[in-house]
Amino acid sequence: MSNRAEMLVQPIRRTKERKSSWSGLKWKARLNDSMIGAILPVMIVMVWQLAGKLGLISTFFLPTPAMILESFKEMILSGELAVNLSISIQRAAAGFAIGGSLGLLFGLLVGFSRKAEHTLDPSFQMLRMVPHLALAPLIILWFGFGETSKVFIIANGAFFPMYINTFAGIRSVDNRLFDVAGVLEFSRFKQITRLILPAALPNILLGVRLSLAVSWLGLVVAELIGSQSGIGFLINIGKQNSTTEVIFVGVLIFAIVGKLFDSFVRLLERRWLHWRDSYKG
Repeated sequence: MSNRAEMLVQPIRRTKERKSSWSGLKWKARLNDSMIGAILPVMIVMVWQLAGKLGLISTFFLPTPAMILESFKEMILSGELAVNLSISIQRAAAGFAIGGSLGLLFGLLVGFSRKAEHTLDPSFQMLRMVPHLALAPLIILWFGFGETSKVFIIANGAFFPMYINTFAGIRSVDNRLFDVAGVLEFSRFKQITRLILPAALPNILLGVRLSLAVSWLGLVVAELIGSQSGIGFLINIGKQNSTTEVIFVGVLIFAIVGKLFDSFVRLLERRWLHWRDSYKG
């Protein structure tokens, strides 16, 4: 009896061992990729620091990485960075939630309805071509310098990537899948939930990724115009006081937090779209 139990358990153990070894290999590959990706930035920072120390560049206009790091440390210890960063993230999140949700809603509406496409899409495409900076003075004139105008600017930018990619994702669903759905006698609701939305999910997630990026970029525009708090406000203060290292800290914060947002959406893509057999390069 014990030998039979052992025979039944052995394949399960082997499967678990294969999975753990495969998982270990994946993590090693990702670590190697990260190390390769870090080579160029590290080399640039080293050359930059050396050029500043040797006096080859003016540290007033281009402070060394050590000077920027010192300013970064001071802002963290004073609590100034944490307060302004949390305000910026809240603004970007509010603008993305409003603009992204509306973009998803209208993308679904226009994607499913040809009448809605003919009615709404031309106007949306025209508005999409108007830059943030062109609309910002008008939005501030309407809503003032308060939070409403900043969230409106961010939401305006977040709307269009989400709308376009949702619309494109629905319209790019292979028509032959509907023949299969007809054979399986899917209801309209099943067609949408089990066929159209899963097939459109790669485009929708791309829309989320781009919408988050544009929200973060829109935050820069919103905070550089008449803001009294946030990372953009710190950059303005650095400009007024001619403290270039503070400006660099603000720019680096925008870059790092934006990259973290993008990496989070890419993680969702890997988890939710693992069924795709796509070219890896």
